[in-house]
Amino acid sequence: MFRSRHTDDMQLTRRRERVHAMRTDALEVKNSAEAVAAEAADRFVAAASAAIEARGRFGVALAGGSTPLACYALLARAPRRNAVDWSRVHLFWGDERCVPPDDPESNYGSAARALLDHLPVPPAAIHRIRGEIAPDRAAAEYEATLLSWLDEGEAGGGSRGALDLVLLGLGSDGHTASIFPGTDIFRRELDGVNPRRRWVVPVFAQSQNRWRVTFTTVPINQAREVLFLVTGPAKAATLREVLAPPGNAIRFPAQLIRPVQGRLRWLVDEAAAAEIPRHRSVPA
Repeated sequence: MFRSRHTDDMQLTRRRERVHAMRTDALEVKNSAEAVAAEAADRFVAAASAAIEARGRFGVALAGGSTPLACYALLARAPRRNAVDWSRVHLFWGDERCVPPDDPESNYGSAARALLDHLPVPPAAIHRIRGEIAPDRAAAEYEATLLSWLDEGEAGGGSRGALDLVLLGLGSDGHTASIFPGTDIFRRELDGVNPRRRWVVPVFAQSQNRWRVTFTTVPINQAREVLFLVTGPAKAATLREVLAPPGNAIRFPAQLIRPVQGRLRWLVDEAAAAEIPRHRSVPA
């Protein structure tokens, strides 16, 4: 049957309109960036304890950025360090710059210095993205690693497993992980076209003139819990737009994060929440 360009455009518009904003009842506002880091560390400990008790292991995807690093530093010290059975923790990364692991801009390298160098995590449980190899190869390799780990946890269960916790940040342009506005992966996700339901892809961030490897929305939205950490006044306008209906995913990739069955939470500080109407601050 003949379909006009107008019909196709209308259907695409409807798909985009269905990408709605995040519910503000999943928003918790703390009075400082330090309080956000502390609460995130406590959420990490709670999620780890629950997952290990229920399934014998804990799978978490780490994020880059100053606030997550402050969270990791807290996890590396008592009392939180002693509250986690690190021998049962498996660490992944939601995205990585295509740089060697010892590069100052490596998300893995930053997490290693803040967290891993201070903890007894088995080397086999540290699943880093190999940013030093070709982006296509790194993405394919990491997708295979992730899927193998997920399938291993659900052996005989008939369905693929899920990460227990995914930590995310929010860029001032509305990106999360390395899903940037205007990139091919963002457009495919927005239009509902993810070939082969890819879980990990290479992406070229033109704004930074750099290749990255990133989770798509698939593993993020399959996670049992997704926690956004957002701090600072530079994020206030973007956070307001991301949370305000109707969703504008054409500009803001973060609005594509909608867990299928898991929990979505936004943990932000007063500065980041300054432009959100009627937000409720939670004391440290």
